Amino acid sequence: MKRLDVDDLKNLNLLKHYRIIRKWACKNNGLNDADLELLIYLDCISLFKISDFKKGSYSYSWNKKRWNKLIKEEWINVWRKRNRTTQKYNIYKTSFKCRRLINKIYKIMLGHEDIPTSERRNIIMRKNTYSNKVLRTSIYNVNTDKNR
Repeated sequence: MKRLDVDDLKNLNLLKHYRIIRKWACKNNGLNDADLELLIYLDCISLFKISDFKKGSYSYSWNKKRWNKLIKEEWINVWRKRNRTTQKYNIYKTSFKCRRLINKIYKIMLGHEDIPTSERRNIIMRKNTYSNKVLRTSIYNVNTDKNR
């Protein structure tokens, strides 16, 4: 198996439009940047404990309610419940909804898919605020860039 170099990643243009794609994903799913990046981190771990969540959240702004929000909105599911005798703690996994969003982000970054531009599938296209107008233009630029 070939090992990736810095030049390989640069030639992929993987991070070229990351900011626009991240903003689209956050606005359409009710997340903030820290929540999305933490979910990507947890998805890479696959099965995790609350202690793994705490380790991952050290690099983001502190939000006491983040864990409960992600559980309540079903971004994280319990994979194995504790039973107080043999299993001392719950083990969690990112939900199907979360994994589907992350895979969609990867596909857009690689150029396999475009960011949706219909008002039904993209909340940015509906609202007429200044930031949404700027993001709209950026989304069209991302979709027309075929070198990503």
